[in-house]
Amino acid sequence: MATEDDVVKQGNVTQFSKLKSMQFPRTVVVGSNAVQYIAKTIKSLKLQNRALIICDGTTREIAGDEVSDLLEEKNFKTNIYEIENASQKTVDDITESSKDEYDFFLGVGGGRSIDVAKYSSYLLDVPFISVPTAASHDGIASGRASIDRNGNKRSVAAQSPLAVVADTSIIANSPYRLLASGCADIIANETAVLDWQLAKRLRNESYSHYAANLSKMTASSLIDNADSIKPGLEESAWLVVKALVSSSVAMSIAGSSRPASGGEHKFSHSLDELLVKPALHGEQCGVGTIIMMYLHGGDWKRIKNALEMVGAPTTARGLDLTEEEVIEALIHAPEIRPERYTILGNRRMNRDAAEEALKETGII
Repeated sequence: MATEDDVVKQGNVTQFSKLKSMQFPRTVVVGSNAVQYIAKTIKSLKLQNRALIICDGTTREIAGDEVSDLLEEKNFKTNIYEIENASQKTVDDITESSKDEYDFFLGVGGGRSIDVAKYSSYLLDVPFISVPTAASHDGIASGRASIDRNGNKRSVAAQSPLAVVADTSIIANSPYRLLASGCADIIANETAVLDWQLAKRLRNESYSHYAANLSKMTASSLIDNADSIKPGLEESAWLVVKALVSSSVAMSIAGSSRPASGGEHKFSHSLDELLVKPALHGEQCGVGTIIMMYLHGGDWKRIKNALEMVGAPTTARGLDLTEEEVIEALIHAPEIRPERYTILGNRRMNRDAAEEALKETGII
């Protein structure tokens, strides 16, 4: 239904005037040896031939050099920029040295390589191609990036990939912990949608039924097939990558990260700020999802069982944290992005309530 913001009233006539722009991956190539199709995929997009490949030292060995060779064989001109972290300084260095030098960027790697590539390409307004070497979170196909600014991770608007080329033979051989983390990040959509619905009811926040349903369906499908996610299996990588792309599409439809980010992500970001060396993003979100589902009065045991099936942490000990660290993170979680309303509210959580939630769910 159109709201007052969606219409223009002209006399007795109400004229619909809602306008929205959405970005989706134009091409998604997923499967065994998919990286071999990188040049063909890019040619089909009618891109020019100057490419900057962004990766780190490890992912360069895994796929970065191979991508460069495959493109060079088809008359593309490539340079490789090897990064150490996903910081604002790294992004600034790339954008300052790359302006007008390249026709498109490729992010080859896990979270940080893809985040740096998509944010740098956004700032320079050039196309971005995502080539994940692991499926650890839904950033492989989303229009958001996690960038470190002065020691704090910040979610920023970034370039949605024009194409995603996900080689399941590479992803299946990555550390299984990364795949399990990706599963947990998708499962987190269950409570993200509940929080979004709550914000709609209590704050009249803009809400997309289509985006919410797609996000929830993606999470539910993965939960129902959790026993199929196993180490070293390409089919497991296939299932998780498809879910991560689907989650990213839901965010594109919504025009925000709402379908995949609620109180569980606030909890994860709270841990990021509290700890010197936090766990993986998806792992922290998975534990946060158990907590948020408990607070919503939902079936948190279903969430916990699914996480255990895929081998993701479900306790403070599993995250290599003390009880006090988890309690403090939950207490302060509402202060993260206070404009985003969730089941946590906007004020610091009561300590006794935080402890009770963590003990009832077996997290501490």
